[in-house]
Amino acid sequence: MMFRRGFILFLPRLVGLLVVACCSMSIVYMLACTPKGDNQQLALPRVHGPTVKEAYEAILQEREEQQRNYIISLKKQIAQLEAELQGRTEELKNMQKQYPDSLDIQLDHSKPEKAQANLLAFLRSQVDKAEVHSGVKLSTEYAAVPFESFTLQKVYQLETGLTRHPEEKPVRKDKRDELIEVIELAVGSLNKPDGVSKAKPRVYTGSDFVEGIYRTEKNKGTLYELTFKGDAKHQFKKIVLFRPFGPVMKVKNENVNMADTLINVIVPLAKRASKFRQFMQNFREMGIQQDGRIHLTVVYFGKEQMNEVKSILENTSKSANFKNFTFIQLNEEFSRGKGLDVGARFWKGNNVVLFFCDVDIYFTAEFLNSCRLNTEPGKKVFYPVLFSQYNPSIIYGHHDSIPSLEQQLIIKKETGFWRDFGFGMTCQYRSDFINIGGFDLDIKGWGGEDVHLYRKYLHSNLMVIRTPVRGLFHLWHEKQCLDELTPEQYKMCMQSKAMNEASHGQLGMLVFKQEIETHLHRQKLSSKKT
Repeated sequence: MMFRRGFILFLPRLVGLLVVACCSMSIVYMLACTPKGDNQQLALPRVHGPTVKEAYEAILQEREEQQRNYIISLKKQIAQLEAELQGRTEELKNMQKQYPDSLDIQLDHSKPEKAQANLLAFLRSQVDKAEVHSGVKLSTEYAAVPFESFTLQKVYQLETGLTRHPEEKPVRKDKRDELIEVIELAVGSLNKPDGVSKAKPRVYTGSDFVEGIYRTEKNKGTLYELTFKGDAKHQFKKIVLFRPFGPVMKVKNENVNMADTLINVIVPLAKRASKFRQFMQNFREMGIQQDGRIHLTVVYFGKEQMNEVKSILENTSKSANFKNFTFIQLNEEFSRGKGLDVGARFWKGNNVVLFFCDVDIYFTAEFLNSCRLNTEPGKKVFYPVLFSQYNPSIIYGHHDSIPSLEQQLIIKKETGFWRDFGFGMTCQYRSDFINIGGFDLDIKGWGGEDVHLYRKYLHSNLMVIRTPVRGLFHLWHEKQCLDELTPEQYKMCMQSKAMNEASHGQLGMLVFKQEIETHLHRQKLSSKKT
């Protein structure tokens, strides 16, 4: 009885609590489920506003509109993705049509051996496509991909831009790591036993590395040619490597013996006896004394100053005990192309390396080795990019005296520039020069004949090695702009003269010389007053 009476008394309280709980849950549900607008949550229907039914109909209508806009946006994105996918598919089809012989790499992980074989075959096909084993025909002189050269410490590069220098340390980590990897791989390849010789093999190190050249064909890979010291004097080891957008692959490992490779230096000349005397000093030191495997052919035009030139040549011959020279005299107007062509064809000995040179050129013994190493009959010709010297009077104008010529030959941004627009200095075997047809003898005077010959080589199947070299310099000499020139020609001549005089910064200092001196004078007066 007591339990039943207590329950009857508690029942109204329980019903009241349940009603309050249900109301609370309804309010929470309405707050949570009410749709939101763009910036704020939609409010509950007001007491004095529209009816509850009309309010919820408005809310549902707005919600449906948002959903429709969202669906339209998704459809647009899907259409854009489909169009992009269609475009990529068309590009892939075009590439397959363009390269029908390309390998279809199937990297099936269930068959790793087949996948590895397919990948290796593709990488080797990249070597065949690249200009590694032979040259390809090129349309213009600008189509050739130039090499860049490097040693253990420095990189010699053509594309300097505004922040790079013609000669600098490989400061970029990727370039430094790349060159170190290539040199280490080449050293490892040289030290790998060949399995034939029983003699104790020589151990090569990085100190045996002489120089290297490299270039990248953007859609194929990077070609490296590295030269190491050989087992005897004038002998070298050459390693050719290729990076086909993947691991470096050894292409060639061969012995290169240059002990008997003669270079015939051909110099066309008219007058300029004082310049020839300076040239012969360089030729005697580098060509005769240090190299020793060299011949000189001088093709002289006219008779003015001829006896003085012959005297310089004979005195050098006697003092250095040097007999390997030829003097050819032509009684006609000077033509650089004609002189070089006559000198090349005059040679009657075995096939020889021809170095077409000018009297205002300075070369080192290291360059002569580069000339030999980068030429191969029927395969390669060498077009070095020389370093052109600025006017020493401007460069060293703030010094007490101008340094000696040897001290001036420094590859720096302030001392000169890579003469990448010049094609006159070149090394090739005589057989290649004769087979290509030689110079165009209709071109008179200076200029034009070198580009014409360069284009002939580019249009052939010979590989053209184009790279800046650290041992070949164009010595500064004053450029004369004649009064007979038209105003436009005279302006172009003066612009060319300015480019050869000094760097932009040095020319700027000359332009603002008076302003700078005025500033220094004011500073001096100001310091005296204080």
